[in-house]
This record gives sequence, C-alpha cells and structure tokens, in this order.
Amino acid sequence: MAGVSLRFVLDPELTPELREQIVALWVDVSNAGGAVGFVPPVTAERVRATAEPMFVDVSDGPDRLLVGYAGERLVAVLIFSDNRFDLKAHWCVLKRVMVHPDTQGRGYGAALMREAERVGRELGWEALHVTLRDGLGLDRFYRGLGYREIGRLPRALRVGPGDDRDEILMWLDLTDRAAA
Repeated sequence: MAGVSLRFVLDPELTPELREQIVALWVDVSNAGGAVGFVPPVTAERVRATAEPMFVDVSDGPDRLLVGYAGERLVAVLIFSDNRFDLKAHWCVLKRVMVHPDTQGRGYGAALMREAERVGRELGWEALHVTLRDGLGLDRFYRGLGYREIGRLPRALRVGPGDDRDEILMWLDLTDRAAA
C-alpha cells in the first residue's frame, strides 16, 4: 500500500462544483460497470436526479459525506448513511462507495475503506454495513478488509432482462477491531 496518497475530507461543503464532481465521478464509475445504483450507459442527468436527494440528506443531515482527493482531483466518495432509527444508532450503512475507474489498482479503494473505518470508530459506531451486487468480486475486496458476509437477498437486483443478482450484506464489527 506504499505510495497511496489520498487526502480525505469528512463533511466538505457541498458547493455546486463539488456536487458536479460527485455526479461526474458517479457517471464514470457507473459507465465503467461499477455497482453504484445504475447499469451502463447512464447520463449525468439520470445520476443527478438520484444524487440531489442524497445531497440534501448530507447538507441538511443526518448523512455524512467522505471524499478523497489525489492532488486536487476528486477520486473517491462514500456516504455514511444514518439508519434513521434509534435502535440502530450504534452502527452505520456505507453507500455510494466509489473510486474513479482510472485510478483503480492504486489502493485507493482500500484507503477509502480504512478511512471510513477510522471515522466510524471516531464517531462512536460499533459496526459498518455495506451491501454489494454479486457477480463482480466485490465480496472478496471487502473480506480482505475484515468485513464478513452476514446474508444475501437472492436475485434482489435486476441489472438487466434475465440478469438478476444477489445483494450481499457485509458487516464490519468495529468493536472487535478497535485494538487492530
């Protein structure tokens, strides 16, 4: 992991410029086959329609935004999505986990997830949860970071006619890893 130099910012100001950078990243990730809510081809207009309510939940609360920069370029994003339920306030869902496709293989994804883990502990959460689209090998990536599969929703994601995928539920217990 030597050479990974990302600068992370938690809760940056959601300026119009940052919003457009996030939408552009989301489009690039989606059109490269990334599992972030769309299947290619997708347009900025379509992504923006999904992104705008997410931006409201970040700017007005209760969600939190983590961004990663390589130099001045936005290359990584994730949302800490609040469960909006008191009985689940001790853990958090990670959504829209994205690293720009032309930066993959540099360790940015692992760096983003390690930063999410650090922030999660700092914010007092006991666990992080993420859902994945099966068939892309993402479960191996998350397992390598200490996440464990806790369940599957069979054929829950229809990515195309005749192409239904399991949704994999992954969990990282931060109380077990506090000393790690």
